[in-house]
Amino acid sequence: MPIDTHTKILATIGPSTASKNMIEKLIKSGVDAFRFNFSHGTHAEHAERFKIVRELAAKYNRHLTIVADLQGPKLRVGTFKTDKVLLKKGQKFTLDMIDENGDETRVQLPHKEIFAVLKAGDKLLLNDGNIELEVLKNKNQVAETVVKVGGYLSAHKGVNLPNVKLPISAITEKDKKDLEFALNLGVDWVCLSFVQSVQDVRTARKLIGNRAWIISKLEKPSAVDELDLVVRESDGIMVARGDLGVECPIQTVPVLQKRIVKTCRKYGRPVIVATQMLESMIVNPTPTRAEVSDVATAVFDGADAVMLSAETAAGAYPAEAVAMMHQIITQVEDDASYYARVQIDKDLSDCDDMADAITYAASEMSNVLPNIAATVTYSATGFTTVSMARERPSLPIVAITLTPEVAQRLGLVWGVRAFVNPEVFTDITKLQETALKIAKEAKIGKKGEYLVITAGYPIGVPRMTNLIYTVQL
Repeated sequence: MPIDTHTKILATIGPSTASKNMIEKLIKSGVDAFRFNFSHGTHAEHAERFKIVRELAAKYNRHLTIVADLQGPKLRVGTFKTDKVLLKKGQKFTLDMIDENGDETRVQLPHKEIFAVLKAGDKLLLNDGNIELEVLKNKNQVAETVVKVGGYLSAHKGVNLPNVKLPISAITEKDKKDLEFALNLGVDWVCLSFVQSVQDVRTARKLIGNRAWIISKLEKPSAVDELDLVVRESDGIMVARGDLGVECPIQTVPVLQKRIVKTCRKYGRPVIVATQMLESMIVNPTPTRAEVSDVATAVFDGADAVMLSAETAAGAYPAEAVAMMHQIITQVEDDASYYARVQIDKDLSDCDDMADAITYAASEMSNVLPNIAATVTYSATGFTTVSMARERPSLPIVAITLTPEVAQRLGLVWGVRAFVNPEVFTDITKLQETALKIAKEAKIGKKGEYLVITAGYPIGVPRMTNLIYTVQL
């Protein structure tokens, strides 16, 4: 079973992979974490899938991560009198709040928040950006527009407003219900969709507390404008290239991806690159060469994880897609230039406390000494381990944690293999003994090699990493 790569694979469970047999196939093919998309499926379906993942994790002695992805404020047009209408370039088209079926001249846009900020000259993108409207005037919740790019439009297609900050929360009433359900299940991470500002993350933090870690999905230009603030306030970041490529000029997405990954590396936040990574494998057994290169680029950039969406949720070849992604990751990480490249973007400007200094020193030891087998982090909260992963050491990161909950959260973090041992957190004299025992049982290293251990004293106190030493296998 593939667990030998540093870069993790996050796969979405959906109709194609909801059975125990298929989820097990995905695990065997290389999945480290599973995404539950709350835009689809019932609570009962998610609960059943959650149970299956946890059962299989126990079977294979793995700390598999479960991510709940909230739908967020989806903006959609209403319905039409026919299946679809054709909007022609240059024609006038009206958006309003009238709850009636639309036609070629108008349609309902049931979002008063949009009308509150819409002004002449603003651009609206419909149907994944395939249709473009320009606002001529907006008054009394009626917006008159002109079609700049035409096309067919059908019921409930999405609406994007580039560079327009809407007075709505990233967490809707539906999201609040889904969130409480997901937290009660025991998910490890929660994804926030359509984050517009750092305030959205702070609002979520008040609701979630320490019951899960927070991933902010970067899809809106306004969130990118506050990139440093959003990254620092979040526990992790997802480069959600689908809506990001609609909201921003599509040619800017590769540049934004690299900027976001670099910023996450700077602040020590796990980062996931998502959307259309192996899109053609939804219907084909092999990907395009461009898709293979796309995945490889994300790995070379130092992403913590790469994600599969429809490829595993609804595709015809879900296990094959995971296996292909694992093969690409392996090929890149086996390249002689890989570790040098992922360490190019090290930014020590935010290394402002003892924990950062200790993990940096431990990473450097593992990189320069020839007989180091692994770095070992003792971390009650996961903070020290994430800090170590930020450095991208060339050897495995063994995380010894207090609880399964922390170990499961670390399943999305670059290079980490997590183990649970609560006993050692009450007796510092067992740090060496426990590290040696776990390394030997996990077949990490060989006799005569060393482990570089980081920990904190008093042991178990959050953000108290202040010890570094070596022990010989």
